[in-house]
Amino acid sequence: VQLQASGGGLVQPGGSLRLSCAVSGSIFSINGMGWYRQAPGKQREWVAGITSAGSTPYADSVKGRFTISRDNAKNTVYLQMNSLKPEDTAVYYCYADVRTTAQAMGSKRAWGQGTQVTVSS
Repeated sequence: VQLQASGGGLVQPGGSLRLSCAVSGSIFSINGMGWYRQAPGKQREWVAGITSAGSTPYADSVKGRFTISRDNAKNTVYLQMNSLKPEDTAVYYCYADVRTTAQAMGSKRAWGQGTQVTVSS
């Protein structure tokens, strides 16, 4: 299973970016998907998630500014980031809890390679 994240870049404060993460490989089903981020010198923190049923919890720091969504037909998760702040600067990592076969006992978390988001004037 491979996850390919894209969409990062440099944006001014108040701007927007949309991250994408496509899952490929041996996939029977995908349960939860989501995003973490890691700023320089800080621990990785959870940002947002989306369950297979469509529930979308968010970290307090991004609630009301970020929107997570998924396209099950494309095995892709998105993170729309609006009203970006300098403190949102980080490497963003996507994850997916993938069940690889019908016989598998459960899902296993796979990670993307990370995409840099820099918010600066």
